Amino acid sequence: MSESSLDDLFRNNRHWAERAKSKDPHFFEKLAAQQSPEFLWIGCSDSRVPANQIIGLLPGEVFVHRNVANMVVHTDFNCLTVLQYAVEILQVKHVIVVGHYNCGGVRAAYYNEDNGMIDNWLRNIKDVQHLHREQIEELDSDGERMDLLCELNVKKQVANVCHTTIAQRAWARGQSLEVHGWIYSLADGLLRDLGCSVSKVEQITDVYRVVHRLG
Repeated sequence: MSESSLDDLFRNNRHWAERAKSKDPHFFEKLAAQQSPEFLWIGCSDSRVPANQIIGLLPGEVFVHRNVANMVVHTDFNCLTVLQYAVEILQVKHVIVVGHYNCGGVRAAYYNEDNGMIDNWLRNIKDVQHLHREQIEELDSDGERMDLLCELNVKKQVANVCHTTIAQRAWARGQSLEVHGWIYSLADGLLRDLGCSVSKVEQITDVYRVVHRLG
């Protein structure tokens, strides 16, 4: 990026700040005082899927974690740290895993090509693909299969959130916490609920319940 392009970003920032203050003179004072979001958005790093704009919320109203293909991997301490902070400190009421159709990460996992180091990350999507292989292969086209894999991946990551001790400790404390799975269409800008919400430990398969072993 050229120096002039970077200058444009600073210019855009000044214009944005001026517009925000013109609408609400105390906007930045309130924003600096605290953040109290009710939502944690776990989404894809794809630049076409900006969390706040999609759901029409202002800065401070949604806590955001993004990575390639909106994954919740139990060895990813970055994601787990965000989840713990959101649930235990910010006391969010909703964790929303948001995937999107035509996801580059899902596409890379779907095809058996050598993508370098990222393939190790995408193995998690390969696991989803393998688990649902028959269902995926019943569809007629690669496009339909990848769309389904995007949806199945979201549902898997919702389950992964619920399997964490973070979510289960919250439920054990009686904290109000719901985990949802949504998918976003780049074609029309609309979100769709995948109907896999979880709000209590009883909705989790027995083998993943660890609350009874926690002190």
